[in-house]
Amino acid sequence: MDSYIDLKNITTEELKNADLDRIDVTGSPPDMEPHRQYYFMAKCRQIVKSESERLGRPLYACSVCFGCQMNARDSEKLLGVLRSAGFRESDSEDADFVIYNTCTVRDNANQRVFGRLGVLNGYKKKNPYMKVALCGCMMQEDLVIKKLRRSYSFVDLIFGTHNLYKFAELLYRCYTEKGMIVDIWEDTDKIVEDLPVDRKFPFKSGVNIMFGCNNFCSYCIVPYVRGRERSRAPEEILREIKELAADGVKEVMLLGQNVNSYGKEPAGTGFLSFPELLREVEKVEGIERIRFMTSHPKDLSDELIEVMGQSKKICRHLHLPLQSGSTRILEKMNRRYTKESYLVLAEKIRRAIPDISLTTDIIVGFPGETREDADDTIDVIRKVQFDNAFTFVYSKRTGTPAAAMEQVPDGEVRENFDRILACVQETARERVKRFEGQVLPVLVEEINEQDNSLVTGRLTNNTVVHFPGDASLIGEIVDVKLVRCEGFYYIGEMGKDGNG
Repeated sequence: MDSYIDLKNITTEELKNADLDRIDVTGSPPDMEPHRQYYFMAKCRQIVKSESERLGRPLYACSVCFGCQMNARDSEKLLGVLRSAGFRESDSEDADFVIYNTCTVRDNANQRVFGRLGVLNGYKKKNPYMKVALCGCMMQEDLVIKKLRRSYSFVDLIFGTHNLYKFAELLYRCYTEKGMIVDIWEDTDKIVEDLPVDRKFPFKSGVNIMFGCNNFCSYCIVPYVRGRERSRAPEEILREIKELAADGVKEVMLLGQNVNSYGKEPAGTGFLSFPELLREVEKVEGIERIRFMTSHPKDLSDELIEVMGQSKKICRHLHLPLQSGSTRILEKMNRRYTKESYLVLAEKIRRAIPDISLTTDIIVGFPGETREDADDTIDVIRKVQFDNAFTFVYSKRTGTPAAAMEQVPDGEVRENFDRILACVQETARERVKRFEGQVLPVLVEEINEQDNSLVTGRLTNNTVVHFPGDASLIGEIVDVKLVRCEGFYYIGEMGKDGNG
């Protein structure tokens, strides 16, 4: 067995570059993470190879992501494990292995998953060897698990947010055990990284800096399904970012439910503050753009504003969820700031960083909201002049305090929503238009989906730009003249004079 790799005698760094076909899987799996998961990836490779030989074709896996940027990053990890196990990626859900990474922020997200499961059941009846897996926030809800057990018995594997790092081990169980496997943890303080990741973009990447949420906004299910806040060690974050930079990544997005509280939880005693972490990330050679999401207004410090204002790499974009412009509603939401304090904060940010783009989230129809409360929200929109606002009708989430409050009649919600949305569109259109005629750097991300003679990229302030170009520009930062503003995006021409 000299040619085989003994997981007991290998570092984590060596593990990430190890040949999985050479890992010794004859003994029992190691207890140490992530070594244990690499052991199961090697075991899964044997299963996938054997099944592929039996069928006379490769096995295909499809990963479908619902929800936020953190879910998107998690899905890259899931796909990384599947690729390491020997699966080939497929965009079709008519595949050998399908996994849904679910979101549960709004009830309609749950209904979408249940609806699509019916389609998967049809595929599985045609392919009895097909495996179906569900993970993510939705799986942390007891009522969901009960419904799946009762009505969707064809699902093979269910796990939640706290044990996603165990996917390789659960995948092995999925192929070696009969019946539905349900592995849900109520909470955890464990953070396991250094697992394979299949990035969607070679030139940009999300980086988890913390997990969970301690805020308990009265409408939000996230703290119940993601658990309490826990921060990653800064040296681990910086090591990951340096590795990404060495692999050609130019832009990183630091991810957390509330990045402003990074390092504040008791387990993080001695950690850097979030502004201090940003200063360290800025020092990483090769990284040209730094983004982060999401910021809670109550925790956004003067130090963070100062760091952003001084930085040459931190993008001129800040997503600062408002949710409501009414202090009375904000109190019912348990947001812990007022209309007045939000306006003061926005003005402070604008003074320190004049070219910044502010975007936000707004909930319309929260329990008890009146026309006057909606007027307060419109007043904030007009005063702050957001570059964009993601406006949602309140969605009642079972298990949250707001679900027990008196709901607003649908007619009133729709009327207020239409007024608020119209205000957002009017003010944002003028705000975004301020760069028309300027030449600004654009990170090219992809060929335009509607017109393949165009490429699509983003300004540092996150505004989308479409301009003539080809695939050779993808991943490059190029100067583009912003010729025409089309509401929330620009049509441009490459070059300082717009002539290439």
